[in-house]
Amino acid sequence: MNKATAIDLVERARALAPLIIKEAEEIERTRRLTEPVVTALVDNGMYRALLPKSLGGAEVPLTTFMQMQEVIAGADASTAWCLGQCSVCAVISAYLDHDAANEIFNSGRGVLAWGAINHDVRAEAGGYRANARWDFASGVRQASWLGAHVRITEADGSPRKKPDGSPEIRTILFPLSSATLYDVWDVIGLRGTGTDSYSVDNLFIPEKFAALRDDPGALREKGPLYRIPTNTIYSMGFAATALGVARAQFDAAVELSRKKTPQGLSAMKENTAVQGLIGLTEAKLRRARAYLFATATEAWDDLVEGKPYTEGHRVALRLAATSTIHQATEIVNIAYHMAGATAVFRANGFERRLRDMHAINQQLQARDTHYEEVGKAILSGDLAGPPTMR
Repeated sequence: MNKATAIDLVERARALAPLIIKEAEEIERTRRLTEPVVTALVDNGMYRALLPKSLGGAEVPLTTFMQMQEVIAGADASTAWCLGQCSVCAVISAYLDHDAANEIFNSGRGVLAWGAINHDVRAEAGGYRANARWDFASGVRQASWLGAHVRITEADGSPRKKPDGSPEIRTILFPLSSATLYDVWDVIGLRGTGTDSYSVDNLFIPEKFAALRDDPGALREKGPLYRIPTNTIYSMGFAATALGVARAQFDAAVELSRKKTPQGLSAMKENTAVQGLIGLTEAKLRRARAYLFATATEAWDDLVEGKPYTEGHRVALRLAATSTIHQATEIVNIAYHMAGATAVFRANGFERRLRDMHAINQQLQARDTHYEEVGKAILSGDLAGPPTMR
C-alpha cells in the first residue's frame, strides 16, 4: 500500500488519468469501477489523501484534495465521485480509537464507504446491535469496511440524546463481509459509481467501532484538516469534481471546434460567434475555479494559523461549493450544445459527461436551498461580514 504525500498526490492523479479514460466505457457499462482502476487508486495511495499521518495517510491540505478530485473527474466523473466519497469517509479515523482505525485503514484495501443517515441501533453491553438497510453508498463496491450514521436507542428503549436534547448520532463501522449488498444503482448519470444499498442482520458492533463524527470532544487528531466538518469537505471535493467534468467537456468542445466544419457553414474555428462563445466560457470556467479555490485557501490559511473554524467559514465554503457546481453544469451544457450532432454519439463522451454533470447537480451538495441558508446567515447580522473571510 503506497503512502502518497501532498507533494505528489496530484501528479499521481495525472499519471493515472490515461488508464481511467481507457476504462471509462467499461465503468459506465458495468456500473462500477473496474478492478484495474481500483487497484491503481489503492496502490497509489489515492484513497488515503485525507487519512491522518499518524495512520500512514497523506493528510493533505484541503486544496490538494480538491485538485486530486478535479484531475480524476476530468478522466471519469464516476471514478472521482467514488474516490471523493471514500476519501472523506476516512476522516472518521480522526474520531476513532487509534487501534480501531489502524485495523480498518491499514489492513486489506483500507477503503471505507457508507450511505445516508438512517435507522436506530440498540445499545448493549460493550457496543450496539444493528438490524437495518442503508442506501446511496457510493464506493461500496471498492470498500473493505462499511459504516452507517445511526441514532442510538438505549437498552430500555429510550432514545439517547445529546446535552442540547437532540438525538445522538454515531457512526458504526463493520467489515464488508458482515453486510449484504443490493444492486440497485440503475441511473442515467454517475452510472459507474455503483452507489448501491447494503444491510446487516442482528450485527453486534463493539464500542470501539462506533464514533461521534464531527464532535470536537471526540476528535483525537490536531491537524487543521480535522477541524473542518466532513460535510464541508464533501462539498468542496464534489465541487472540484464538477470543475473537472466541466473542463473536460469544454476542452473537448474546443478541440472539436478546431477541426469541424458543419454542413453548409464555415469552419467552426472561423465563426466569430463560436470564437466569442469560447472566450466567454473559458472566462466563466476560470472564474468558477478561482472562486472555489480562493475560498478554500482563505479558510485553510486561517486554520493553519490556529484560528477557530467559524460560521463565516462554513457559510463561505457552502456558498462557493454550491455556486461552483451550478456554474460547472452551465458550462457542460454550453459545450454540449456547441458540439452539435457530434455530441449525441456515445463514443465522443459529450453525452456521458452531460449525464454525469446533471447527476452531480441533483445531489445534496447542489441544492438551491443552500442559497437560502446563506442569505439567512447574511441577513442575520451574526457574521463578521459577507460570506468571505477577508
